Amino acid sequence: MKLSIVKKKKNRITFEIAKSSIGYVNSLRRIFMNDVPTMAISTVEFKQNTSALYDESIAHRLGLIVLKTDLKSYNIPKEGAEESAATHLHLTLKESGPKTVYAGDLKSKDSKVVPVFPETPIVKLMETQDIELIATAHLGFGRNHSKWTPGIVTYYFKPIIKVNNKSPKLKEFIDKYPPKIVKKGTIDESKINSPELIDACKGVCDDVVSITYPEEQTEFIFTIECWGQLSPKEIIEEGLKQYDRYLDEFNKLLKDL
Repeated sequence: MKLSIVKKKKNRITFEIAKSSIGYVNSLRRIFMNDVPTMAISTVEFKQNTSALYDESIAHRLGLIVLKTDLKSYNIPKEGAEESAATHLHLTLKESGPKTVYAGDLKSKDSKVVPVFPETPIVKLMETQDIELIATAHLGFGRNHSKWTPGIVTYYFKPIIKVNNKSPKLKEFIDKYPPKIVKKGTIDESKINSPELIDACKGVCDDVVSITYPEEQTEFIFTIECWGQLSPKEIIEEGLKQYDRYLDEFNKLLKDL
C-alpha cells in the first residue's frame, strides 16, 4: 500500500491510498467516524431555567456543542462506574437576561476542554429570565451517538481523467463545464479534483474530457474533515490504535477456537 498527501489544512486532510482494497479503505472510514473517542455533554442538571425553552431542548443543544478533546487526560468511563476526575468533566452555566447565552459562557473546570465554537447560541434570555445548570461531559464513541463523531470521513475511487484541449469540440462544449475548471478558454485537468466536479464533467463530451475507472479498484482519494474536537492527525493516530485493538481481539478469538 502507498500513501501520499494530496491537500492538508488545519481541519481537513486529503490523501491518496494506492494498492489497497475497498474493504480496507471502508473499514478505515468506519473506524475513524465510529471508534475514535471524543468529549461531549451527556447529562445536564438544571438548578434554574425560566427561559422560553424547556430543559430538554437546552440539554439537547448542549449535547451537540463541539468540545475540544484531551485524550491524554481522560479515560472512557466503564458502564456502571462512578464519576471521577479521570473520566468526567463538569461545565457550569449561570446567566441572567436580557442577553443571548452562547457556548462560550460555559465555564469548564479544564481549560483544555472548552467549546470549539464559542459563538454557538444556546438560549436567548429576556429580562427577568435566568438559567443555571451543571453539565457533565465524558468520552464517547460515534457508534453510540453522532455527538461523539469526530468529523466527516469520505473516500472515492480515483478516476482516470484525460483532457483534450485541442479537440475541435472544445468551443462547443466549454460552457457546459463548471467554470471552476475553465481557465483562459481551456480546461485545467488539475482542478477536476472532487466527486462533485468529476460527476459534473463526466458524460458532457468524452472527446474533451474523458473520465473512466479501472476494472480493478485499488486507488482511492480519502478525506477527513474534523469538527474540531481533534485534529485530522489525532483522528488518524487514535483510529489506527483502535484498529490494532480490534485485530488483537480478533486474533485472540481465533486462538480460542
